[in-house]
Amino acid sequence: ALCIGSDVMMFSALCPPQFSKEKYLLESPPEKLRKELEEELKLSPADIRSHGWYHGHIPQEVSETLVVRNGDFLVHDSLTNVGDFILTCRWDNEVLHFKISKVLVKSNETKVQYMLESDCFDSVQELVRFYVGQRKPLSQSCAAHIYCPVCRTLPLRYLEATFALASSKHGSAYSPSSQRGAHIKRRSVTMTDGLTTEKMIPHSPSTVHHHKDAMRNCAMSMDQIQEFRCPLSPVGETPLSPAHSITHLSGRALAVVPPSPVMRRSSDPQLSPTASSSPPELPTQTSQSANSSPAHYSSHQSHSSETAGSYCDLRPCASGPPKPPTKSYVERLRVEERRKQEGKEEEEEGTFRSPQVETASSFRPSRYESRLLPAENKPLEMSVLKKVKELLAEVDARTAAKHITVYDCKVARILGVTSEMQRMMGVSSGLELLTLPHGHQLRLDLLERFFTMSIMMAVDLLGCTGSTEERAALLHKTIQLAAELKNNLGNMFGFAAVMRALELPQISRLEQTWVTLRQRHTEGAILYEKKLKPFMKNMNDGKESSALSNTTFPHILPVLSLLERGMAVGEVLEPWESTEVGVDVVMFHLEAARTIAHHGEIYRTNAENKLQGFQERPELGEIFQTEFQMRLLWGCRGSEGSQSERYEKFDKVLTALSQKLEPPARHSEL
Repeated sequence: ALCIGSDVMMFSALCPPQFSKEKYLLESPPEKLRKELEEELKLSPADIRSHGWYHGHIPQEVSETLVVRNGDFLVHDSLTNVGDFILTCRWDNEVLHFKISKVLVKSNETKVQYMLESDCFDSVQELVRFYVGQRKPLSQSCAAHIYCPVCRTLPLRYLEATFALASSKHGSAYSPSSQRGAHIKRRSVTMTDGLTTEKMIPHSPSTVHHHKDAMRNCAMSMDQIQEFRCPLSPVGETPLSPAHSITHLSGRALAVVPPSPVMRRSSDPQLSPTASSSPPELPTQTSQSANSSPAHYSSHQSHSSETAGSYCDLRPCASGPPKPPTKSYVERLRVEERRKQEGKEEEEEGTFRSPQVETASSFRPSRYESRLLPAENKPLEMSVLKKVKELLAEVDARTAAKHITVYDCKVARILGVTSEMQRMMGVSSGLELLTLPHGHQLRLDLLERFFTMSIMMAVDLLGCTGSTEERAALLHKTIQLAAELKNNLGNMFGFAAVMRALELPQISRLEQTWVTLRQRHTEGAILYEKKLKPFMKNMNDGKESSALSNTTFPHILPVLSLLERGMAVGEVLEPWESTEVGVDVVMFHLEAARTIAHHGEIYRTNAENKLQGFQERPELGEIFQTEFQMRLLWGCRGSEGSQSERYEKFDKVLTALSQKLEPPARHSEL
């Protein structure tokens, strides 16, 4: 293991380099850890490891530091009962632990269920989905709710090895629990449920100090874990800098890495300047130094919710005193070259580059060059509409859904984001930018795409002037498209746009078409009425959300509407604008926005995974580009006009098309 400190040279002669499985497990480079975490999250949803809220085998006191806001929750293995789980959450500013018991079904001894109080589920995933989606209290004795998952930032294998090895250094304070795949023995903390660090066993100060240090450093995020093999500090230098570490009595080194400027949920713990520079063979001096200010650690942890939320870089030495790092000549050259490159970038960038505030839309319909549109086109040109309908008829719902998702993710800057774009935005993902003040233009562009896409889908439906059976078949295909976007691609933005088109009054009033749909395509009608519509309503009402591991583009429409309300006309009241709802829905969507901004990398990974191997058809992809849709709907001149005027004018066009298909005399709201 790597130990950085003033006395590391003294230990080098005592600790010759040697290979061990534990050393290999704990010295993986950060890039490898990121890829390993991504591979875990790409697993089947039936595998609990694919869910970010599952943290594996971590101590209870560590889980308590990760839930920082009311509604935060995570699930980890029980340290005392193998096979059981613990659901840790925060409610009313108090950390609560709920045991999820694994039980056998009496009717079938081979089938197991997971029970939380009186509720049983076939899997932990179903249990979490139920309590998050239904907003049901976890217990009858308290009103604790969960709705904001705290996702792990390190792979389970790394956490397993880290905390198992950390536990093995305190034999008297731990009890054996179980053994898993890599033959690493795990030990459990002998602590009563609900105890804080101040209530730990008083006669084991080294154990208390070890866990406080672990929790104090747990603010380090994945982006802050720098290369493990960093340069040694000069001999005799007092480790005051956060870039150094303190070597403790047990022979471990807790590496403290300076916080990244783009991670605001991280902490910058101040190390004690009285750390001993003598070897850890002197227990009195070292333990005195290590426990000189225990109150500082606990207060630093509890006073700011921004200091928690991720794991610490806890890497115990495999055996005995710490060992110096060993590097090959090639490794040293690579590190030096990388540092030179980073130094050049810092010189070019200066100390700080302010993010650019965008003042113009990224959509330029007047400059858009199209394969399908002439240079000067009029609104709704019949030849172009006919070509569009032919292209859409040739493909199935899944292919169309993938084309929509590609361009949704590009507009939202989930995919296709270069390093230069990140520097201009000041953040790494558009999902974080849209929550910030200088993300105003991106929010407007996303609203433009949302409304334009829904109008385009409505025109496709209302432009079907054939028989009622043909319109019902097209309506069924549109419902299938919505289901593909929701279930298979996890694109809640595209799903919401298609659902808005289906729920427009000009579409919902077509009584004959809907009746024919129920008669000829019963499964599609049931899917729409019983699943898609209720799910859409629950998302808007803050009662349900999509699973993080399966989502490429989260439901951001409520956030956009909250931040940019009034930019679009002709909209109905939002759920939070009625007196019956209150502010609960608003608070839910604001909390969701924070979560979305924090997990931009996960959404990007999910999108890349869902679209892997996808071959885009240029002409079909053009149909789902916002600039093409603006040109088709409003013409080359009208597309640059006022947004409110464009929407108001087209609302009248849709009404006229709808009344032409089914005259008002036969109108009856469904």
